[in-house]
Amino acid sequence: MSKEAGYCVAVVGATGLVGREIVRILEERSFPVGSLRLFASERSAGEQLDYCGRKYIVEALGDEAPAGIDIALFSAGSSLSRKMAPRFAAAGAVVIDNSSAWRMEKGVPLVVPEVNPQAVFEVADGGGIIANPNCSTIQLVVALKPLVDAFGVERVVVSTYQSVSGAGQAAMEELSQQVVALFSSQEPVAEAMAHPIAFNCIPGIGQALDNGYTEEEWKLVQESRKILELPTLSVSPTAVRVPVFSCHAESVNVTCSRTVSAVQARAALSGGEGIVVQDRLAEDLYPMGRELTGSDEVYVGRIRQDPDREDTINFWIVADNLRKGAALNAVQIAEVFDEGPEE
Repeated sequence: MSKEAGYCVAVVGATGLVGREIVRILEERSFPVGSLRLFASERSAGEQLDYCGRKYIVEALGDEAPAGIDIALFSAGSSLSRKMAPRFAAAGAVVIDNSSAWRMEKGVPLVVPEVNPQAVFEVADGGGIIANPNCSTIQLVVALKPLVDAFGVERVVVSTYQSVSGAGQAAMEELSQQVVALFSSQEPVAEAMAHPIAFNCIPGIGQALDNGYTEEEWKLVQESRKILELPTLSVSPTAVRVPVFSCHAESVNVTCSRTVSAVQARAALSGGEGIVVQDRLAEDLYPMGRELTGSDEVYVGRIRQDPDREDTINFWIVADNLRKGAALNAVQIAEVFDEGPEE
């Protein structure tokens, strides 16, 4: 799909946390943008965003898809995506959607470029939809991929420690307000989340399902299986919201198809695409969100063999959920499309 003159790129949901990050990353990575159009709700129409030294006015998104869009990066929620993504695709755009609307849809590729880049080309140049996975899934499968390739993976037990930025700008503001309230001997107010998050952990993210899991947890199960092309992979998830502003962390226990030592696992992870290993426990070196905000890679540490199983490895993952977990992954998908399929 490469275009020498650049693409006409649309960002839908441009004024949200992820939308603004997408615009920044398009500039940072010098994506070949020939022209840029920014869309948001009527409420945000008229705002201006900077891109490459120029101010762009945000347009209100109507009911019709604009003509001439080559790539549309959607980050405006599932309901709008369900309505508008097919219209953009029908008008000839390749839609890269950040919502959960299309992830498990048959025929819609669910892509993490370090894991399954060739799935991008299931969509034709003439338009179609590509789904961006959930933030927690992205960092998990990036770390699992080299283990799958080297040793096979049978079972994954994962507990997430998810920052409030994953719940949006209102949740971030609420954490700040609650900290101030508590230090002022006032009762914290919770509106963006079910409970006060300041100095608290909330083990419930997303709607409760009949099976006892939450939507956020079940995304880890279904999306990991689809991306890794392992439909019978056993995934046991627990998702927890923690009182930090950015970066999601995950504690992972992986049972492989054969015996694997910590040394072997560390070597495989060190060679994995998009992975940085920080794993010197005696020197207090391991991934932490405070230090990794704004980073593009998936960081892995605390790599160790399960004390009771020779085929099982424990490790810790941290990634910036707004960048690699959303905006960057979407732009990377566009970059794969621009580069074309491998011969």
